[in-house]
Amino acid sequence: MFEDNHNITKQIREGNLKEFERVFKEFYPQLCLYALRFVKTKDLAEEIVQNLFCQIWENRKDLNIHTSIKAYLYRSTYHNALQVLRKMGSHNKYKEYLKYQYNENESSTNKLEEKEINKIVQQTLSSLPQRCETIFKMSRFEGLKYQEIAQKLSISIKTVEANMGKALKAFRHNLKDYICFF
Repeated sequence: MFEDNHNITKQIREGNLKEFERVFKEFYPQLCLYALRFVKTKDLAEEIVQNLFCQIWENRKDLNIHTSIKAYLYRSTYHNALQVLRKMGSHNKYKEYLKYQYNENESSTNKLEEKEINKIVQQTLSSLPQRCETIFKMSRFEGLKYQEIAQKLSISIKTVEANMGKALKAFRHNLKDYICFF
């Protein structure tokens, strides 16, 4: 179909949009499949080929094809795909480095904060009146409902609610600097 490569190149160089579109329509699907072999995602393959045709059109005045158009397009697609992979490789390495750094810093920070929070929780628990501490532990650590706690301790639900309110108020006060974590 593209026997006269020199003539086609000349027409594109002179701004013949119809000839450019004809080349585009002829090779675009094949070049996308070719690029897909390298980049593994359809969207990225299409982007590579679209960018290639944009480059050709934008730089059409300097277009000089010494081989066949087909060979030129395939070679250009190959080089553009490699360039994208190189960029992605260095970008991915940088992302991995940042991720590692962030996780290391976050992990040590989280461990320190977790220790501090646990210490405050233990101090708050031990500062509560005995009944209040027992009710709180039964509710939060054992997962019992207020009705169940009231039955087990032979007290009213209102007493359970009042003691839980007192305990939660103490925790809110003592953990006010860490509230964003909950």
